[in-house]
Amino acid sequence: MQRPPMEDFSLKETKPHLGGGKITGDKLTSTYDLVEQMQYLYVRVVKAKDLPGKDVTGGCDPYVEIKLGNYKGTTRHFEKKSNPEWNQVFAFSKDRIQASVLEATVKDKDFVKDDFMGRVLFDLNEIPKRVPPDSPLAPQWYRLEDRKGDKVKGELMLAVWWGTQADEAFPEAWHSDAAAVSGADGLANIRSKVYLSPKLWYLRVNVIEAQDLQPGDKGRFPEVYVKAILGNQALRTRISMSKSINPMWNEDLMFVAAEPFEEPLILSVEDRVAPNKDEVLGRCAIPLQYVDRRLDHKAINTRWYNLEKHVLIEGEKKKEVKFASRIHMRICLEGGYHVLDESTHYSSDLRPTAKQLWKSNIGVLEVGILNAQGLQPMKTKDGRATTDAYCVAKYAQKWVRTRTIIDSFAPKWNEQYTWEVYDPCTVITIGVFDNCHLHGGDKSGGSKDSRIGKVRIRLSTLETDRVYTHSYPLLVLHPSGVKKMGEIHLAVRFTCSSLLNMMHMYSQPLLPKMHYIHPLTVSQLESLRHQATQIVSMRLSRAEPPLRKEVVEYMLDVGSHMWSMRRSKANFFRIMGVLSGLIAVGKWFDQICHWKNPITTVLIHILFLILVLYPELILPTIFLYLFLIGVWYYRWRPRNPPYMDTRLSCADNANPDELDEEFDTFPTSRPADIVRMRYDRLRSIAGRIQTVVGDLATQGERLQSLLSWRDPRATALFVIFCLVAAIVLYVTPFQVVALLTGFYVLRHPRFRHKLPSVPLNFFRRLPARTDCML
Repeated sequence: MQRPPMEDFSLKETKPHLGGGKITGDKLTSTYDLVEQMQYLYVRVVKAKDLPGKDVTGGCDPYVEIKLGNYKGTTRHFEKKSNPEWNQVFAFSKDRIQASVLEATVKDKDFVKDDFMGRVLFDLNEIPKRVPPDSPLAPQWYRLEDRKGDKVKGELMLAVWWGTQADEAFPEAWHSDAAAVSGADGLANIRSKVYLSPKLWYLRVNVIEAQDLQPGDKGRFPEVYVKAILGNQALRTRISMSKSINPMWNEDLMFVAAEPFEEPLILSVEDRVAPNKDEVLGRCAIPLQYVDRRLDHKAINTRWYNLEKHVLIEGEKKKEVKFASRIHMRICLEGGYHVLDESTHYSSDLRPTAKQLWKSNIGVLEVGILNAQGLQPMKTKDGRATTDAYCVAKYAQKWVRTRTIIDSFAPKWNEQYTWEVYDPCTVITIGVFDNCHLHGGDKSGGSKDSRIGKVRIRLSTLETDRVYTHSYPLLVLHPSGVKKMGEIHLAVRFTCSSLLNMMHMYSQPLLPKMHYIHPLTVSQLESLRHQATQIVSMRLSRAEPPLRKEVVEYMLDVGSHMWSMRRSKANFFRIMGVLSGLIAVGKWFDQICHWKNPITTVLIHILFLILVLYPELILPTIFLYLFLIGVWYYRWRPRNPPYMDTRLSCADNANPDELDEEFDTFPTSRPADIVRMRYDRLRSIAGRIQTVVGDLATQGERLQSLLSWRDPRATALFVIFCLVAAIVLYVTPFQVVALLTGFYVLRHPRFRHKLPSVPLNFFRRLPARTDCML
């Protein structure tokens, strides 16, 4: 497969006609100022009155048909009603209008053929224009006419106006470009929508002890543990070391809970009576609505909870309340933590759960989702390739979904959204998807919305009050390699309300203080993040229209922690890129020491002499040097936001087998011979890493052995050297010692030997613990 040219994957700066051209310098002035204006003809059908009866019974089943050229939209119909109320809005895109007359026809629904009841005609040149924030146009009564233009019985209340996508009626309107979509579910699935993530809390269950347990077998020491269940999450304590009927644990179990709290926390005390057999000694259910909430690290009061034992009587569960066992616990909802539901590298929100602990916002992020270009066909419909694209943007708790543009490889959304910003070191994620649920979707859940690509923008990389208009490449990694799926055109502006507050944020901890005062372990955070993403995806998939599980998981980077040879290579090259500066300085210093450029070496000698004679100049010189480098680099500062880099990701030259391994399920679903080959490859890589780690350990152990007397002769030599050095350094001025050391290191190659130095020879001869390794 021939690799596409690199410029295909580049970021392109654009100059769109934003906000109808109302631009003042870099700031825009109108509402919806970060998108291109799209003109629409709006028709609001409110109600009708005095409609004539058409049936044998004298009644009618009226509905309204709005027709403009080849486009036709209909309201719902009412049965046996002569004064119906619809209050429905229709929007016709001006770009696609090919007629000069708008026709609103009232019809009577019938089994054979719908009866014509009357119509109202509008000349498009006579229709008024409305620009928000003007008040909505008041609907008026229009007398119905027959096909000849004569007045007939019945009136229709309508409002007709020209507007833009900034109109309040736009989100709920029927759109002419979605005329092929049928059914209420299908229409709901194409509309734009704003979602909010559920409010997430960490639930800490501190299991302290239990009393008066009643095991079934009194003749053995009980092996008791506590199992806690919250929704799909199940955790258990270790088996108590005090094997008695009053066991103790003092162990913390952490869960993720989401408001509104629908499910109680269920605790059961169980006895391990055999390797695969447990006996329940008692249960209790604790509703989370009544659990204490804490905002800091101060301890919450403990409580005793009664354990109920259920017994089967005539096939029904009955509570046995002869004797109540109790469990002692401290349970609280932690408001001082931020519940991590996305990858820590791409966090869009770092605030604690409790709103009382939020600081004031520092600015506003505005994003205009303009259009996409060159999208790839995602599916086949009626024998031809097509794409029905929509965008999802996620920042903090607010998710937005644009409307779906039907059957277009160059969709135009031109929708603008706003978020409050509380921390500049956060990331907004914008993804593009293909809608596979236009006709109510697959009820079995078999069809999934396909990913077209996504873009991440870190707010701290943006200049404030500047409008960034760029076309970002939409890149997706497939088992066959990286593929460009198109480009998305965005306008982004980060406005800062207080520069002082934003600068102050850089001195604050990244996460709320509870993460540092009472930190969670890495394994706990990974497990809790997995639970949080599951809860968020489940809640959003239950919304109307649903934001589907596959969309949420792609936006939250679920699975990014899984092993990938490609990603490991990329991270290795990133480390080498970081160390390359130090390596370059080392090579430069080696050239100085070997007098490759005598003039530079002489200047370094003079600088070294000045710094030794005037040591108070060392730190000011270093900081002045860093300042000058920073000022010098300001000329070449990045002017564009960051974007997905295929070369940095090692995606442009990844091996097909490595990509196949990355897309493999967990646990693996590949044949045994492929798994064996990959396992052997992983062993060879791990062997090299193991050797490097072993070498690092050897050097550290040699340092320790200097004073350990493991090698008595080496330690004796080192101790005597330390005594002599202490005496010499005491009687010799420090500046003389520094000068002699410096000139020795910078000595001319004529006075150097190719053999290693005496200290290095001595160090390499020191013992390490490699001899003790099996």
